[in-house]
Amino acid sequence: MQQEKQFLTDLKKHFRLNIYEVKIWTALLSRGIASAGELADISGVPRSRCYDVLETLEKKGFIIMKIGKPIKYLALKPEVILERVKKNIKDEAEGLSSQYERIKETDEFKELELLHKTGVQHIDISSMSKSIIGRANVNRHIKDMLSKSKSSAVFVTTSEHTERIIKLLKNFASKKGLTAVIYGPYSKSFSKKLQDIEHVEYNANGTFLTIDGSEMLFIVSNAGAAPDYEVAIWIDSPFFVNAVNVLFEESLK
Repeated sequence: MQQEKQFLTDLKKHFRLNIYEVKIWTALLSRGIASAGELADISGVPRSRCYDVLETLEKKGFIIMKIGKPIKYLALKPEVILERVKKNIKDEAEGLSSQYERIKETDEFKELELLHKTGVQHIDISSMSKSIIGRANVNRHIKDMLSKSKSSAVFVTTSEHTERIIKLLKNFASKKGLTAVIYGPYSKSFSKKLQDIEHVEYNANGTFLTIDGSEMLFIVSNAGAAPDYEVAIWIDSPFFVNAVNVLFEESLK
């Protein structure tokens, strides 16, 4: 019973249906063709709701109605349904994307940009920092930093984090106009995965990233820390980042 409940719950999520729709659809799949009354008896869905559910499933393209007395319903192959669901999700995503692109042209959005431009003048940029907890969150923040970088990205990494950094940089290796350098121990992955990124062999005692000479992220927890307890510090301060870069460049001499 529990397995059946979980099966129906999974179908709800995968095919974006409600519980009545899932019950009717799976009942029809088990029969191939059936009337509304038969499906109500098999599925346990109340007869008063069965016709509404069947109508909805037909509109969504999950079933076909066969005219006759009584009216019966045919089940389509799950493979066909899956392709339709994928297409619907893709069309929906493209529609939403276009909708959000149009928002940029609205007066409301321009007002938001104006508020930001005038508001940031009252913020002390050198004090902007925060801690990030959890390896997944740290990786996500690093990807966000790389995605918005415009000119340069510099990684200094220990041997424990080398492969991880390579994976994070892989999607940005060919980013136009971005100069990326990794300072860290030698790894075969550099030549195989990051051909467009300069590598300087260096024995680092810590791992950090700077972008565009203005933002920096330090991984401050031990390399052996559990993923959920990894801690990083993010700092948005051109003055501080420049000072660290000067010290780092001195250490290379």
